[in-house]
Amino acid sequence: MWRTLEDINQLEKISQESFEKPVAIFKHSTRCGISRMVLRNFEGEIKSKDSVNTELYFLDLIANRDISNEIASKFDITHESPQLIIIKDGKAIFDVSHHGISADNIS
Repeated sequence: MWRTLEDINQLEKISQESFEKPVAIFKHSTRCGISRMVLRNFEGEIKSKDSVNTELYFLDLIANRDISNEIASKFDITHESPQLIIIKDGKAIFDVSHHGISADNIS
């Protein structure tokens, strides 16, 4: 289901990929109970979908804070956690945090 985002150089690939189909980045804090709950709910919703036409990337932002900062800068968004960012044609077209995160955001 997930591709792991663990190298800052992947952001250029993600940007290019988003011209083919939408890309979603889920930013997760391993230190936050709310983030853990939102992730679990999101994964359950995704598994119940018939199909997903979006590449899904997972970022452990505690281990990769530099990547999280670069996402905020590159895609001109405010950092939040947990956060779901949708990228299309090289730009962030949508971002949502906390309980606003849903599999419906990527359909």
